[in-house]
Amino acid sequence: MTSLPPPSARKLGLVIDLDTCVGCHACAVACKQWNDGGQFGPLPDEDAWGERPQGVWFNRVHTYEVTSAAPALTVHFPRSCLHCETPDCVTVCPTGASYKRAEDGIVLVDEDKCIGCQLCAWACPYGAREFSTTRGVMQKCTLCVDRIYNESFDESDRQPACVMACPTRARHFGDLGDPESAVSKLVAERGGHDLMPELGYRPVNKYLPPRPRRAGGTASAPPPAEEKVDFSTAAPILRWLDRLLSR
Repeated sequence: MTSLPPPSARKLGLVIDLDTCVGCHACAVACKQWNDGGQFGPLPDEDAWGERPQGVWFNRVHTYEVTSAAPALTVHFPRSCLHCETPDCVTVCPTGASYKRAEDGIVLVDEDKCIGCQLCAWACPYGAREFSTTRGVMQKCTLCVDRIYNESFDESDRQPACVMACPTRARHFGDLGDPESAVSKLVAERGGHDLMPELGYRPVNKYLPPRPRRAGGTASAPPPAEEKVDFSTAAPILRWLDRLLSR
């Protein structure tokens, strides 16, 4: 099994603002494009246009409707590796292929050592590990480590591809081990939190919660039940309009 290095003072990671993410998937596409041809690629797809497409995506975006909120809201939730402080995906690895870097806390996979046993995928509660059936190895978010340390890039471009591509600036990158960094201050100001902190993995990546929404305008009182029109026997298009306007 693989051991973890001592906790690093530098903790590179992402802060994702769920309030401003619009679910456009630009982050996922930019991640795929950069990493497919980068140091940790390729990221193969199988039957991409068929009935059961499969592929390796380091970043995925899920969309949920939160009906318990008042008013209800839609939340777009980007998901990738959280580069945890105490990741079980590393400690269960029998070959040392999965490891955490001591210098910056980034969790990576050495594909030359990976035997495709998928123990790390079973150990990760966040579903952040991707198994390439084409290559027979595990792959995952690298925080674009081959980009952020690339000195041939301008300083402003040494950020993960997903951060560079986000049109609403919902993604932020920096050192979360430094309380004076911009990302740490953002987490403190907005009440950023860990994903599933009760598990004890101490993710480095943080999520900023959606801001409270205000109900728009003054809604008129609904008609009494006996006055409500029954659309159950109406034409299909009218039933569809009724469902749409009743949301």
